[in-house]
Amino acid sequence: MTEPVTAEGAPKPRLTSIDMLRGLVIILMALDHVRDFFHATAYSMDPLDPTKTHFWLYLTRWITHFCAPTFVLLAGVSAFLQGTNGKGKKALSWFLLTRGLWLILLELTLINFGWNFTFAGFGLIVIWAIGAAMVVLAALVWLPTRVVLGIGVAIIVGHVLLAPIDANAVGALGPLWVLLMEPGFIPPMTFVGYPVIPWIGVMAFGYGIAPVFQLEPARRARILTILGLSMIGAFLVLRGFNLYGDPAPWKDQPGVLRDGFALFNVAKYPPSLAYVLITLGPAFLLLPHLEKAKGWFAQVLLDFGRAPMAFYVLHIFLGHALMLIIGVAMGFPLQVFLGFMANPQPLIESGWGFSLGVVYAVWLLVLVLLWPICRWWGRLKQRRRDWWLSYL
Repeated sequence: MTEPVTAEGAPKPRLTSIDMLRGLVIILMALDHVRDFFHATAYSMDPLDPTKTHFWLYLTRWITHFCAPTFVLLAGVSAFLQGTNGKGKKALSWFLLTRGLWLILLELTLINFGWNFTFAGFGLIVIWAIGAAMVVLAALVWLPTRVVLGIGVAIIVGHVLLAPIDANAVGALGPLWVLLMEPGFIPPMTFVGYPVIPWIGVMAFGYGIAPVFQLEPARRARILTILGLSMIGAFLVLRGFNLYGDPAPWKDQPGVLRDGFALFNVAKYPPSLAYVLITLGPAFLLLPHLEKAKGWFAQVLLDFGRAPMAFYVLHIFLGHALMLIIGVAMGFPLQVFLGFMANPQPLIESGWGFSLGVVYAVWLLVLVLLWPICRWWGRLKQRRRDWWLSYL
């Protein structure tokens, strides 16, 4: 499914399956973040703990695992396609460098404020990781595509070997190690949730496989299907037999369901090889089907997928604002809703939170409220070619 661009001198048709997949994963991302704002045990229990969770809570959290790796992968794919669709190496490298730095700045300012409604602390999470990976990709694009692919695969497969290295063991380089490989705090008040090296691997992998998206549809679908099935198969073998690929081997649990919980509870912080295999494998399988998708749901996915940054920023502010308004209206102190990402203890002690049913209802409300804005913004970006629009 492609849409022709009729403007004179316009680039080649854009694969809408990429935008649809991006739209799908940001919709799922919003579910996870609404859960952060509204669920009763969001900060008091790990929803993927096989000994404590239940099916719907586990599923609600686990399906959102697809979001970050798919989004980072597609950023790499899109970078390559831009380079073959009008941008030369120099222009592409400059764009990736400047957009990456812009995303890091956004993370440290607007996005952090949206999460906390204060500047009590700073979190380096997914937008930081995308930005930092783009800065590195700005240098990698000067290499042959196959070399970039090899670098991406080597990082994805091999970075697990670095997991035993502890930031405390490298002395003064500890903060740098936290930024690169190990989630943790950098004094005085910065939390790094997304160490960047593994995400560089995912973005480089996306850039390296992007030539597949230039093939004719039948061949492209065949390669993506084989790749997706191979990654899922590799996950089942490596993870199923605890051979390699995740820092925490899974253990037998009482009952088949909890065995499944343990098997699929793979490390996201940072993303292990097992995590990447079981998230990107299904994403590759889905892409050929999205190329054939039509109707209202496909259009909704396109509308969200063409305005990812606007959606990301707005859904954080909207979700947090709804949390604060509802909470204060119910009699909760305003203070517990400020800075809770940096210090959730007051929020936990206040008794704030609802069932999953309420979480899903608020999630749908957020999507309904933001859909027309994203639709308008995406169409504006299609109509206009102002340089600054590519940064938003």
